[in-house]
Amino acid sequence: MIRRSLLALACALGLVGPAAAQTVSPLPADLQVLFWPAERREQDLRRMPELIPHARIEPSPTPRPLPQGEALDFDPSAFMESQRVAGLLVIQDGRVRMERYGLGLTAQDHWDSFSMTKSLTSTLVGAAIADGAIRSPYDLVTDYIPELAGGAYDGVQIAHVLTMTSGARWNEDYVDPNSDVARFYLTPPPADMDATVAYLHALPREHPPGERWHYNTGETNLIGVLVARATGRPLAEYLKEKVWDPAGMEGPAFWMLDAQGKEAGGCCVSANLRDWGRVGLMALERGAVPGGQIATQRWFERATAQMVDFPENDRGYGAQWWTRADGTQFEASGIFGQMIHVDPARNLVVVFLSAWPSATSRERSDERQAFLRELKAAL
Repeated sequence: MIRRSLLALACALGLVGPAAAQTVSPLPADLQVLFWPAERREQDLRRMPELIPHARIEPSPTPRPLPQGEALDFDPSAFMESQRVAGLLVIQDGRVRMERYGLGLTAQDHWDSFSMTKSLTSTLVGAAIADGAIRSPYDLVTDYIPELAGGAYDGVQIAHVLTMTSGARWNEDYVDPNSDVARFYLTPPPADMDATVAYLHALPREHPPGERWHYNTGETNLIGVLVARATGRPLAEYLKEKVWDPAGMEGPAFWMLDAQGKEAGGCCVSANLRDWGRVGLMALERGAVPGGQIATQRWFERATAQMVDFPENDRGYGAQWWTRADGTQFEASGIFGQMIHVDPARNLVVVFLSAWPSATSRERSDERQAFLRELKAAL
């Protein structure tokens, strides 16, 4: 059920659109990560910028220290093996209490985030509002992307897209080669139109805006287009200024580019484990990082609040952040087991970088929640 008090806020891959003037080649089938064997993901999620074009984001000139805290008397080895964890980081009270690596990953290596990137793109919306580039999350999407007029996005607010309640029909089935999330990256984009906009303009409307929640990576790509249009800046450049520098990231990041050379807002920033921990600290601290305030405190409070309820389980959704039903915890999450878990009551951030054999798994998700409960008991 969608909460009536929705504030006007709320991967897996970059979008390309339906065929028109076909001037750009789509991603080769060999690089379709959704359908890689598990062994290849374990090896190649650390080297995606070598395989697919990415925009590089340089480290912050003033890296944020992550001092060592009291080591946890807790052995995660069996969990890491069963979950195929490449990196596990526990930060409490701003100090590192556990930092472990697997699958050959090192502290200097980066790892693909998949849909954890959605939470970064949401943060850029907050930054653009604070800058005055976006007037209000209540604005219509077509105010910024007029080419969408006449389709499913007529009358849709930025808030609806942030909370994935636009009502547009979309198939996010990661194992279905005919789903939207699989097909859109196999079709060459038109030469005269943004690829994301072209694909989403062709979608039919399934429900009135604000009535139903439906997970849609394409819409986060659309948010990325909107931010880039509003600010007049590439997303990677804006992320560098608004997040990477003030949050004090120690390493570079790499943002996947679509076939037209634009960052895919819904997916695929690669960074090292400790910098993903700093993203978690940014959200925990409501944007009040050492380099200054990112977006506003109010933005983070609302973006990480539960705006969509899922009565069948203990999860909900905010503005591109997942929530827990008790309202005390929230998460950035990506397929194949990526997660930043934030628990403000415990002043805690936990990061998982993984290579699950399948894109999503209820069994592995339940196992991870059980691990979190055990870990918190050991704090």
